[in-house]
Amino acid sequence: MQSAHPFFKPDSGAFFDEMRSAGENVRSPYKIFSDWFETVPKEILQQKRQEAEILFQRLGITFSVYAEILQNERMIPFDIIPRILSAREWARISAGACQRIKAINMFLNDIYRDQEIFRAGILPSRQVLEHPQFLPQMRGLDVPGGIYVHIAGIDIVRTGENDFFVLEDNLRIPSGVSYMIENRRMMMRLFPNLFTCHPIAPVEHYPQLLLDNLRAVAPGGGNDPTIVLLTPGAYNSAYFEHAFLAQQMGIELVEGQDLFVRDRKVYMRTTMGPQRVDVIYRRVDDAFLDPLVFRPDSVLGVPGLLSAYKSGNVALANAIGTGVADDKATYVHVPEFIRFYLDEEPILPNVQTYRLSEREDCLYVLDHLEDLVIKEVQGSGGYGMLVGPTSTKQEIEEYRIRILDNPANFIAQPTLALSTCPTFSESGIVPCHVDLRPFVLSGRSVSMVPGGLTRVALKENSLVVNSSQGGGTKDTWVLED
Repeated sequence: MQSAHPFFKPDSGAFFDEMRSAGENVRSPYKIFSDWFETVPKEILQQKRQEAEILFQRLGITFSVYAEILQNERMIPFDIIPRILSAREWARISAGACQRIKAINMFLNDIYRDQEIFRAGILPSRQVLEHPQFLPQMRGLDVPGGIYVHIAGIDIVRTGENDFFVLEDNLRIPSGVSYMIENRRMMMRLFPNLFTCHPIAPVEHYPQLLLDNLRAVAPGGGNDPTIVLLTPGAYNSAYFEHAFLAQQMGIELVEGQDLFVRDRKVYMRTTMGPQRVDVIYRRVDDAFLDPLVFRPDSVLGVPGLLSAYKSGNVALANAIGTGVADDKATYVHVPEFIRFYLDEEPILPNVQTYRLSEREDCLYVLDHLEDLVIKEVQGSGGYGMLVGPTSTKQEIEEYRIRILDNPANFIAQPTLALSTCPTFSESGIVPCHVDLRPFVLSGRSVSMVPGGLTRVALKENSLVVNSSQGGGTKDTWVLED
């Protein structure tokens, strides 16, 4: 039977297509799905797409966009064609991401304690000690379980059959896992038959796995610790996720005003009186956590929280001070961290990165701005970037002035040939660039659920997948052996 809506077939030499090879053969992970998909009329798919939009609106699955003239809550577009990875592909991604987080946790423990990495000459001390996210208040502190990064989102890109690269590490308060779970629920609701013919690994147990890991770092190792999720409030861009995760884990969603510190212990206000809190999964930035230590104008945090934390009476996930490892200038050194702390070779390489703090790198980048992607070292969400090949001459020259004003504030990377996945749009099936954010959890062990948030660049010819920049999401299927 001839398909009424064939998948996009890549031209020779085009971006790596995750579904079809250059010879237009369907790759093994997609074979069953492709056979099914080509029998489904386009009108049915359009109906399913509209049904997904209505359901997401009813559930209130939104993302606040602050860059717009008026703050706007909007729904993140969802694509009904899944991204499918084989068990072999996932095994490499999982091993590489877990290896990376193990080394990063060891790095954070080191810089706040013995600082052996400086003496080994692997990293200049000034790059860390003068970093705005390095917090001297954390020096010498024994964090619960020796874990700084309990939840990490590792952004991974693909450029070929076996070519996976880490684009950046999200270590402070990474978001997006709620969309991973809701995308799976949506696909199971829309296409239940697909889950009977595909051996798809589950992701629904993520909240329970996260809860188990948070319990593991509770002070005193109590059997039934009180855990809360601290949110900045309903106006935060990821508030839906905060409420979702608290509900799924069966813990209280609290704001700073709901907590207080007495005798260096944290308590939650309840209708039954104060209740001791053992673990705080915080979605509030470091600077706003404790107005007695950091920003005195903060109304989002808890006065005295740092004193309780330093006394070992409460655990924070993620720990205070992780931002120094979240920096794109630090990212460059993570492969060296893996070799130094684990005595292993990195399983997942970094993307080639130029540090503009280095004179030769800076000169090269300034001569090739039209070919590169330039990022602020502490930037996020796709803001403050220059994508050279898609920028105007004026935009490039304006960005050049920004670089010359403070070169150390920037890094540069090649314009990657990001892989594409077929995506269902108003005009039919089109190839769109994707990345992957799997979530690594550290507690009793370092582990991942088999899946992640696949983000899709929905704007034509765009390589920027961030939701804040118009990107969408897909369900990510990992096939079990």
